[in-house]
Amino acid sequence: MTFLEQLTAIELNILNWIQDVFSCAFLDWFFPLITKLGDHGIFWIAVAVILLFFKKTRATGIMMGVALLSGLLVGNVTLKPLIARIRPYDTVGARDITLLVERLTDGSFPSGHTLASLEAATVLVIRDKRLGIPAMIAAILVALSRLYLYVHFPTDVLAGALLGVLFAFFAVWIVKFVWKKTTGKELQ
Repeated sequence: MTFLEQLTAIELNILNWIQDVFSCAFLDWFFPLITKLGDHGIFWIAVAVILLFFKKTRATGIMMGVALLSGLLVGNVTLKPLIARIRPYDTVGARDITLLVERLTDGSFPSGHTLASLEAATVLVIRDKRLGIPAMIAAILVALSRLYLYVHFPTDVLAGALLGVLFAFFAVWIVKFVWKKTTGKELQ
C-alpha cells in the first residue's frame, strides 16, 4: 500500500468516525445551511463589497478582495485541476453515504469553501476583531461542515485553512505596501 493509499484510508476512517459520532437530524439540517456560506465565496465577496461602501472599512474590503482573488487563482483555478483529487464519497472503500448536498464535479484538494472562508475571516480578525471573531466562528463551522458532509478529506480542509490564512496575511501586507508606495502614508 502506497503512502497516499494509507493516508486516504486514515482520512476515510476519520470521516467515518465523524459520521458515527456526530451524525444527527440537527446537524443534517444545520451543516448544509452553514456550508452555503462558502458556496463560490459569494457570502464573503458580498461582505467585502459592503465594506467597500464605507470609508472606515474600505481598506479591509480591498484586503478581503485581494485575499479572495488570490485563493481563487491558486486554489480553485490552479491546484484543484492540477491535483485532481477525487471526493471522499467517490473513493474506493468509502462508506456508502447519502449526500446532504449536491455531488461536486471539481477536485477535492484544497477545500475552496474553507479557503475562501478563512481568507475573509482572517482579514477581518486582523483588521477588526469585533467583525473578525464572529466571521472566524462562521469560517470554522464552514470548514467542519465540509468534513461532516463527506465532501472533503481532512487534508483538503487543512490545506484550505492554511492557504486561507496565508493569503489573508499576504493581502493585508500587499494592500498596506501599495497604499504606502502610492500615498506615502501608513494605512491604519
